[in-house]
Amino acid sequence: MAFEVFEKLEAKVQQAIDTITLLQMEIEELKEKNNSLTQEIQQASSNRESLINENEQLKQEQGVWQERLRALLSKMEEV
Repeated sequence: MAFEVFEKLEAKVQQAIDTITLLQMEIEELKEKNNSLTQEIQQASSNRESLINENEQLKQEQGVWQERLRALLSKMEEV
Protein backbone atom coordinates (compact mmCIF):
# COMPACT_ATOMS: atom_id res chain seq x y z
CA MET A 1 0.00 0.00 0.00
CA ALA A 2 2.81 2.41 0.84
CA PHE A 3 4.28 1.65 -2.58
CA GLU A 4 1.02 2.70 -4.30
CA VAL A 5 0.93 5.96 -2.36
CA PHE A 6 4.57 6.58 -3.29
CA GLU A 7 3.80 5.91 -6.98
CA LYS A 8 0.85 8.33 -6.89
CA LEU A 9 2.99 10.96 -5.20
CA GLU A 10 5.74 10.43 -7.75
CA ALA A 11 3.23 10.80 -10.60
CA LYS A 12 1.90 14.04 -9.09
CA VAL A 13 5.42 15.41 -8.65
CA GLN A 14 6.26 14.54 -12.24
CA GLN A 15 3.04 16.19 -13.42
CA ALA A 16 3.91 19.31 -11.42
CA ILE A 17 7.41 19.36 -12.92
CA ASP A 18 5.98 19.01 -16.44
CA THR A 19 3.49 21.82 -15.77
CA ILE A 20 6.22 24.08 -14.39
CA THR A 21 8.42 23.37 -17.41
CA LEU A 22 5.61 24.21 -19.81
CA LEU A 23 4.81 27.41 -17.92
CA GLN A 24 8.48 28.44 -17.97
CA MET A 25 8.56 27.93 -21.74
CA GLU A 26 5.40 29.98 -22.11
CA ILE A 27 6.89 32.74 -19.95
CA GLU A 28 9.98 32.84 -22.17
CA GLU A 29 7.83 33.07 -25.30
CA LEU A 30 5.81 35.88 -23.77
CA LYS A 31 8.97 37.74 -22.74
CA GLU A 32 10.28 37.50 -26.30
CA LYS A 33 6.97 38.71 -27.69
CA ASN A 34 6.93 41.56 -25.18
CA ASN A 35 10.46 42.61 -26.20
CA SER A 36 9.48 42.46 -29.86
CA LEU A 37 6.39 44.59 -29.27
CA THR A 38 8.42 47.06 -27.20
CA GLN A 39 10.84 47.47 -30.11
CA GLU A 40 7.94 47.96 -32.52
CA ILE A 41 6.50 50.65 -30.25
CA GLN A 42 9.87 52.42 -30.07
CA GLN A 43 10.23 52.27 -33.86
CA ALA A 44 6.68 53.58 -34.37
CA SER A 45 7.35 56.40 -31.92
CA SER A 46 10.56 57.29 -33.74
CA ASN A 47 8.73 57.25 -37.08
CA ARG A 48 6.01 59.44 -35.63
CA GLU A 49 8.54 61.99 -34.43
CA SER A 50 10.20 62.00 -37.85
CA LEU A 51 6.86 62.57 -39.55
CA ILE A 52 5.98 65.38 -37.16
CA ASN A 53 9.31 67.07 -37.88
CA GLU A 54 8.88 66.62 -41.62
CA ASN A 55 5.35 68.01 -41.43
CA GLU A 56 6.57 71.10 -39.57
CA GLN A 57 9.32 71.64 -42.13
CA LEU A 58 6.82 71.33 -44.99
CA LYS A 59 4.47 73.78 -43.29
CA GLN A 60 7.30 76.29 -42.98
CA GLU A 61 8.22 75.83 -46.64
CA GLN A 62 4.59 76.29 -47.61
CA GLY A 63 4.47 79.51 -45.61
CA VAL A 64 7.59 80.81 -47.36
CA TRP A 65 6.13 80.01 -50.78
CA GLN A 66 2.83 81.64 -49.87
CA GLU A 67 4.65 84.82 -48.84
CA ARG A 68 6.65 84.82 -52.08
CA LEU A 69 3.47 84.31 -54.09
CA ARG A 70 1.73 87.13 -52.25
CA ALA A 71 4.69 89.41 -52.91
CA LEU A 72 4.61 88.54 -56.62
CA LEU A 73 0.86 89.08 -56.80
CA SER A 74 1.26 92.40 -55.06
CA LYS A 75 3.89 93.49 -57.58
CA MET A 76 1.65 92.37 -60.43
CA GLU A 77 -1.22 94.47 -59.06
CA GLU A 78 1.03 97.49 -58.91
CA VAL A 79 1.82 97.18 -62.62
